[in-house]
Amino acid sequence: MTLKVGIIGCGGIANGKHMPSLAKLDEVEMIAFCDVIEDRAIKASENFGAGNVSVYNNYKDLLNNREIDVVHVCTPNISHAEITIAALEAGKHVMCEKPMAKTSKEAQEMIDAAKRTGKKLTIGYQNRFRKDSEYLHAICEEKALGEIYYAKAKAIRRRAVPTWGVFLDEEAQGGGPLIDIGTHALDLTLWMMNNYKPKYVVGNTYHKLSKTENAANAWGPWDPNQFTVEDSAFGFITMENGATIVLESSWALNSLDVGEAKTSLSGTKGGADMEDGLRINGEDHSLLFEKKIELETGGVDFYDGTGDDPAYTEAKQWIESILNDTEPVVKPEQAFVVTQILEAIYQSAKTNQPVFFDK
Repeated sequence: MTLKVGIIGCGGIANGKHMPSLAKLDEVEMIAFCDVIEDRAIKASENFGAGNVSVYNNYKDLLNNREIDVVHVCTPNISHAEITIAALEAGKHVMCEKPMAKTSKEAQEMIDAAKRTGKKLTIGYQNRFRKDSEYLHAICEEKALGEIYYAKAKAIRRRAVPTWGVFLDEEAQGGGPLIDIGTHALDLTLWMMNNYKPKYVVGNTYHKLSKTENAANAWGPWDPNQFTVEDSAFGFITMENGATIVLESSWALNSLDVGEAKTSLSGTKGGADMEDGLRINGEDHSLLFEKKIELETGGVDFYDGTGDDPAYTEAKQWIESILNDTEPVVKPEQAFVVTQILEAIYQSAKTNQPVFFDK
């Protein structure tokens, strides 16, 4: 069986992740492309289209195409919920790029729509499909670390502010580094802990470097007048079972302790971190140990192993979950909790008060 896919939003994340990954799958044909800038949709159709290709500048017209089985939503955060719900109601399975939505209310409405329509919904957290993430999750599932009661979710850039699209627009995105890259680190951490029951959150956001003129930056200086989101954000999360998670995120921070989509875990039997590759630590026969996991499978001349392409693995398991009628790895209920916590950090920062979750 071949699944016919429609792409809504043909910008950076669609071109960088979704479309190249789907193009590698024999079970997929991308037959419809939509973008408010129609030239982008036309270019995407030329690069990735298969068979009878259609191009749209209005997502509602794409959803009226009955040939489409699956939709990938790759638009700014403000429209994730609206488009996803409409696509589900139109009878399509939906992969929505992270974060799930700007608000937990919108995220819940997406879940309700998926349940109501019986269609599958997943969110684009591709860092779960890295080799280090998969290995660490496997040993967490085996309880090798015991009860994980303290964790750090890390998404720190020293100077890497995205200056294109709507990344700096709070209205369109809902926030800056916290909702953009902090969301990946938090998703990884919750997944490893298998703990989706937050009790309360305390958070702070900062606008300390965003007004810098001619700033050093990976993509060139940002425009201080357009930089309406935070440049860094930090959260202290207490879970119902007493576990603690510290979430760190920044696009611009005077720190050399950088790293993106990383987690460190401390449990009753051992710990793990991603600071220097994947390291496991613990105690054995009254002595402490540390071991580093070899993630490369090379060692043969002219062959470097099978490689690590999380975006392809993400797309493959998503398509297989539809074909085999199984649950996708990233469940919408899990992504909902990520959005719920991020929203609470922003709320706590605005009110200078902790935010408690209703049971």
